[in-house]
Amino acid sequence: MKSPALGLLPWPLSFLFLLGLSSAAQAQTQTASSLSGSIKTQAGAPIEYATVVLHRATDSTVVKSEFSDEKGLFRIEQAAAGRYLLSASQVGFVRTWSKPFELPAASASPLALTLQASGATNLKEVQVIGQKPLYEREADRTIVNVEGSTLAAGNTSLDVLRRAPGVTIDGNDNLALRGKQGLLVLIDGKRQPMTGTELADYLRALPADQLKNIELITNPPAKYDAQGGAGIIAINLKKDQRQGTNGSINSSYGRSFYGGKFTSGISLNHRNKGLNVFGSYTYSERQMQPQLTISRDFFAVSDQGGNPVTRTFTGSSQQHTVMQPHGRSHTAKVGLDYTLSERTVVGVALNGLTNRIPQNGTNFTQLFDAQGGLQETYRSTNTRALKAPNGAVNLNFKHTFPAPDSGGARELTADVDYARYIADRAQNLTTRFESNRPTFILRGDQEGDLTIKSAKADYVQTLSKQLRLEAGAKVSQVYSDNDVVFINNLGRGGLDSVDVGKTNRFRYDENISAAYGTLTFTPQPGLTLTGGLRGEQTSATGRQSVGNEDFDRNYFQLFPSAALKRELSKDHELSVSLSRRIDRPSYNQLNPFRVYIDATTYNSGNPNLRPQTSYNAELTHTFKQKYTTGLSYTNTHLPIIQVVQPAPASEGSQQVVSTSVNLQTQHYYALTLTVPLEPVKDLSIYNNAVLYYSRFEGNLAGTSLNRGRTAFNLSSNTTYKFGKDWTVELNGSYQSREVYGFLDVRPYGEVTAGVQKGLWDRKATLKLNMSDIFFTSPIRATSAYTNYVENFYQRIDSRVLTLSFSYRFGNDKLSPTRRRSGGAEDEKRRAG
Repeated sequence: MKSPALGLLPWPLSFLFLLGLSSAAQAQTQTASSLSGSIKTQAGAPIEYATVVLHRATDSTVVKSEFSDEKGLFRIEQAAAGRYLLSASQVGFVRTWSKPFELPAASASPLALTLQASGATNLKEVQVIGQKPLYEREADRTIVNVEGSTLAAGNTSLDVLRRAPGVTIDGNDNLALRGKQGLLVLIDGKRQPMTGTELADYLRALPADQLKNIELITNPPAKYDAQGGAGIIAINLKKDQRQGTNGSINSSYGRSFYGGKFTSGISLNHRNKGLNVFGSYTYSERQMQPQLTISRDFFAVSDQGGNPVTRTFTGSSQQHTVMQPHGRSHTAKVGLDYTLSERTVVGVALNGLTNRIPQNGTNFTQLFDAQGGLQETYRSTNTRALKAPNGAVNLNFKHTFPAPDSGGARELTADVDYARYIADRAQNLTTRFESNRPTFILRGDQEGDLTIKSAKADYVQTLSKQLRLEAGAKVSQVYSDNDVVFINNLGRGGLDSVDVGKTNRFRYDENISAAYGTLTFTPQPGLTLTGGLRGEQTSATGRQSVGNEDFDRNYFQLFPSAALKRELSKDHELSVSLSRRIDRPSYNQLNPFRVYIDATTYNSGNPNLRPQTSYNAELTHTFKQKYTTGLSYTNTHLPIIQVVQPAPASEGSQQVVSTSVNLQTQHYYALTLTVPLEPVKDLSIYNNAVLYYSRFEGNLAGTSLNRGRTAFNLSSNTTYKFGKDWTVELNGSYQSREVYGFLDVRPYGEVTAGVQKGLWDRKATLKLNMSDIFFTSPIRATSAYTNYVENFYQRIDSRVLTLSFSYRFGNDKLSPTRRRSGGAEDEKRRAG
């Protein structure tokens, strides 16, 4: 297969570097923006593990943070040119601030801060000041600081994502960022092997109380896997950085109209000099009752002798489905980091999640003929049970080389990952007809086994004060084996028989080898240019025991990326980024097996899916280092979308299948505005707006598609602190009407509010919140083709009142974390 990258013109890189070099010619070359210094006591003794924070001088916004080492020394790398303040704090000392300084000028000589000893009163003050804002905006990403948020208490990771700026979740549980699907989802750096409902179930089982923050990265550099045309959602879990033996416990209970939601967990950590041992366990149990109402119209289509297509109405159906899933999950993690020497650290981490979701569903369906006469009425009961244990082990290594006399820090990291995901899906669908037709029973048993192996290495070196190199390589192997058996029984004494049309076995093997290199050049203060190139060789095979849809695919592709960041003045900063990315189908999207929703509706994979590739461009302007405006464009070839359409005629009339298909092209344009406000002390309002237009071109089920619609997404979060350790939060979001492929989605939104109180010198926190207060999150949409039109109304159990309590115990002395993420990010996300 010829790589699409071979036709890529080099103008993006040429344009950026010519623009940067022409700007560099107008100013003197100076040193890069790095900062070093020391933290000491009044007696001159070094203070180890002090928290050193770089703030913008204009508004004290946190830019970067580091820790001092055992000698009291610290170093902050790659800080943009500008005016800053530096603060340093440690338990038992008063927070100390530096005088304002300019970077890179201040990088020429180390800074020295002296901390004074404090009493208990000053200690409490330091803890309060050190809390991060809920939202932070950096050049290429938005950071949502979940830890400590009132709205995260007792909720799931999926709930928090739903309220993140620019993030939406459709009726099929597909994640979108700024109106674009095709995201790379990382959890602690590891890619999750799921999409759609499988990923949603996983995130529902992961309590939000375990999260530290979420990073929304819209145009990632070459260091990341090329997967994820819409960007990256990186979910980072909490990591205890305190010395000694310590930990935390948390428990919450939420109540909706249909059931309870309970979560409880504990984490322990022991850190002493070169050894850090950690572990955590969480149990979650959630009852829900989503409901789905569907109206369908069917048409016969004729096209005789090139005449225009005519449609003849042939019948319709009305159905209502109620599901009652009762999920129980156990999440555990254990590991250690060991310092072999001053420059070498090794670590191992094991984690696992067992998710059990028994589900009882009922369905009522009426079928009508073309004249509106009732043809058939049936009622179905659908009992499904999912058992999905998974586990992973990560071995990691980090070595920092001594810098030569000429300078140039060097660092090598490596990861080896092994992960296994098992899924056992049992189903019993019983359909009873009001006519004389016998009761029909369909039983299914699907067993899935997914194994992921990967190894990667990354190398970073500062070549000079102006030039930085990043390079790395990765290999991964994936094996997926799915076996399903369907049994039919017509009731009334009927015998079991294997349904040969539905029974199958699907095996998938994939090998990906990748390498990348990135150069970052800072020719002058306020100007940074980055160019990167990633190459990936993919070999994939798919085999079915039944059917003739086997495939063998081998292809090599290049994924260039480039970025330019220019400080135009003290208040204005401009950045441009360009990249090419890919979205390979998830393993379940390729798997042709069926999951029945009711007697006439089922989900199925598509072995004929091809990867989608995209070219992405983004221009961002920042005013006063806090207000941002962004323009972006994406052109996607063979976009993958989920569709609902009539099943093949051989399966009978009024049968519908939900599956994924490739269209021809997608054009995407977006304007993004971010406006953080602080009208008064202790009141912060973070506003985000995305105005976008998405147009799809393609053909499916005899229907030509060439349409789009302008849409917008608004979100706002207000935080107010008052009294002694009281905080209230209010979050609101609104998604306008949008057209995505063949789907026309009506507007929807959500309002959530919460309050929290710190107790016992902030060692404990009590939180109360209510999500989707006005129950405005239900989704109404229409899916239209030449031969088929479907209207659906989907309600999830989203209005929940939750009370939670957390308590932190142990030593308060901080130390830098050395825990690292693994290398199987790309493969794990696609296992769904």
